Amino acid sequence: MKKVAHSIHIVRRYGLVGGMENYVVQLVSALVSLHQKVTVLCEVDEYANSPESIRVVELGNRFRKPRWLAQWGFSQRVSHYLEAHPDSEAIIHSHERTAVHHVTTFHGPPFQCRKKRILDFLSPRIHMWSYLERRELQKEQVQAILPNSPMIAGQLVQLYPEVKNNVLAPAYPGVTAEFSNIQRQSDGRTVVGFLGHEWKRKGLDIACLIVTSLRELLPEVHFLVAGCNPEEIQPLFERWPVDSYTLAGWVGEPEQFLGKIDLLIHPARSEPFGMVVAEANAVGIPTIVSEHCGVAALIGEGQGSVCALDVQQPEVSHWVAACYQWLVQEKAVTPLSLSWHGLAEQHIALYQRLLSQR
Repeated sequence: MKKVAHSIHIVRRYGLVGGMENYVVQLVSALVSLHQKVTVLCEVDEYANSPESIRVVELGNRFRKPRWLAQWGFSQRVSHYLEAHPDSEAIIHSHERTAVHHVTTFHGPPFQCRKKRILDFLSPRIHMWSYLERRELQKEQVQAILPNSPMIAGQLVQLYPEVKNNVLAPAYPGVTAEFSNIQRQSDGRTVVGFLGHEWKRKGLDIACLIVTSLRELLPEVHFLVAGCNPEEIQPLFERWPVDSYTLAGWVGEPEQFLGKIDLLIHPARSEPFGMVVAEANAVGIPTIVSEHCGVAALIGEGQGSVCALDVQQPEVSHWVAACYQWLVQEKAVTPLSLSWHGLAEQHIALYQRLLSQR
């Protein structure tokens, strides 16, 4: 394997503190395991277990809030650092809204997908986020844009058609090996699960409608909800029998949730990817997901079902039918086999191609 001279990854918070940040930690760790040289430029280093072979540079930031100003302030620090420490052999790979990268990974929906309002032009926040996004995608040195799903790729091409040729195949997040080792801890109940902190966006209210109807067909179904504040979501369950659901709140270990469910439902109104779906698949759990999830592009008949979802007037009958089918049939789940090692190899091939063009 050819050795990449140097890849510099940019992320504000380096650590296991969020979905995008976890992606960066796992990716750079996989890169160094494949003998690649990696530097991380961050605002703050929050990862105590980083391999010694990864050089981490904390740049700090003048600004903490608002978020749009902090993002601009961090990008200024990145630009100044790289001006002072040039490396003509490096591939600069950003996971933030920066100005000097060759590669950018787009982890979430474009800002321009937001609902427009008449007085938007008066908002400095909207002006700044719009500017940062355009700059991230359109600056002349940008050679590759990596969406984390086909859904995000389509949105980028629609909003910024001039960057179409730079939008490459999705760079799907991997799943760590620990998930494939999780065993079902059966207590005799049939359990449907929902996991998500941002429960409104991820469709918990819709999931409640689905499970309510499903219980008319399978009265023994129990609904396990995790990841969100039980007090906040309790009103959704006021008319439910007390033994028909569990509000688990935050779960510290994956097996505390994935080890207890027979089916995952994810009726998200908007989800750039849907990591819990990939993780459930690795455990061997069928997943029923909405068409508005980036991971839906990977879900076929062997993994579960993708269901249409009208976010304004949800119709759940086809969701109920899909859940019922997967719960009553004895069918093994086909793994997606997403790995961080595979993601790292995808990046190495890209870096080598870009270096060869210089």
